[in-house]
Amino acid sequence: MKSKWRIPHPATMFFLFTLAVIFLSWIFDIYGLRVQLPQTGAEIRVQSLLSPEGIRWMLRNAITNFTGFAPLGMVLTAMFGIGVAQHSGFIDACIRQGVKNRRNTKKIILWVIILGLLSNIVGDAGYIILLPIAATLFYSVGLNPVAGIITAYVSVSCGYSANVMLSTMDPLIARTTQEAAIDSGVYQGNTGPLCNYYFMSVSTFIIGAIIYRITCKQLIPSLGEYEGMQISEVYKQLSRKERRAMTMAIVVGMIYASIILWATFSSWGILRGVNGGLIRSPFIMGILFLLSLGAAIMGMVYGFSSGRYRTDGDVIEGLAKPMKLLSGYLVIAFFAAQMFACLEYSHLDKCVAIIGANLLSSVQAGPLWTLILFILFTATINLIMVSATAKWAFMAFIFVPVFARMGIEPDMTQCAFRIGDSATNAITPFMFYMPLVLTYMQQYDKQATYGSLLKYTWRYSVYILIGWTMLLFIWYLTGLPLGL
Repeated sequence: MKSKWRIPHPATMFFLFTLAVIFLSWIFDIYGLRVQLPQTGAEIRVQSLLSPEGIRWMLRNAITNFTGFAPLGMVLTAMFGIGVAQHSGFIDACIRQGVKNRRNTKKIILWVIILGLLSNIVGDAGYIILLPIAATLFYSVGLNPVAGIITAYVSVSCGYSANVMLSTMDPLIARTTQEAAIDSGVYQGNTGPLCNYYFMSVSTFIIGAIIYRITCKQLIPSLGEYEGMQISEVYKQLSRKERRAMTMAIVVGMIYASIILWATFSSWGILRGVNGGLIRSPFIMGILFLLSLGAAIMGMVYGFSSGRYRTDGDVIEGLAKPMKLLSGYLVIAFFAAQMFACLEYSHLDKCVAIIGANLLSSVQAGPLWTLILFILFTATINLIMVSATAKWAFMAFIFVPVFARMGIEPDMTQCAFRIGDSATNAITPFMFYMPLVLTYMQQYDKQATYGSLLKYTWRYSVYILIGWTMLLFIWYLTGLPLGL
């Protein structure tokens, strides 16, 4: 996949971003850029990374920035389970059983999109687990595996706010909205976790349709056939021994899932929070490890039942195999970790976002056009500050009271925020999982860069932003309830 978008290697790109953050922090510190946090009134100012204290901070924290990079541990943990499931032949057997012939291409594309849109139920696991599986599925039906990675990535990232089920993000965002509404005296009792449920449920189908059309009509034809495509044994029927091994693995997996669900939702549930809730409970906080463990268990059952595994050494080999493929990811992640840490230390992203939010809140326009401007502003800020909870932590205290005075209810303000927050996830270089996405792509295309990805993902973001905003436009005019 050759791209005319001349962008350096991902590791070099993040290194250059780090230099840019250092330089900008120095400039803005000279001019004394400072803002007030709307929720507390506390003052924050840009901290220079070229000051004596900034230089000392970079030297002291270079290693901890890397080891504390949140996606790093999550990626390594997830890849242990995926590695065993793949090395044992379990994933291959499932694909061979599920994909009978190449006429299943449309079904495969749909399943990848659906799983991507639903993946926010388990947080960020979709970025780590679904992307390599999507590549394998696309390859199995004769499609370019890079198209599978891009389709899955767009589905997970751009559809992060949309779901037909309650996601891990819904209670967190709603709680901040409620706090901002109560603090400003505009609370109207419509800011629960399900306050946007109806709208987001419909949005799931709209976004899915947009992604499916762009993938089929533009992405797959543009990428063409994968140059490394070989005749696959995916259509070779499973032997009796393999079918029995796969059945045993699935049964064990169902038993494992039942135990986890019982330990979470029963009256004796030890995986619930201390107060009995699910927010920040052991189940939610450990969901990625539980998924990885489940994949490893099913992989081991299949491996030993099929004869692929005979000793514990075979299992260890399966655990170690993904680590060899992730060597490039570790290099990219090191530079990405430094960039994200420097950005957080300097407060550049917060200062720029708060200044922009204050400017937008002073714009005089009608409620509907104000909402559209708010969506566009959020989509723009999301390019440099990707954490939804971090953005909403201060934006809610600015926009919820201002919009309430215009007759816009808090749940509508939150809904508009989530549209802008999700639509541009696929094109921001500051996405925490960008190093992993590029690493997955480089397994099939050694020349893949951020430019290669952006060349295809910008269409998704633009069309999803337009379609999603139009849906809110219609929803607002018809006066339909946003949720429960």
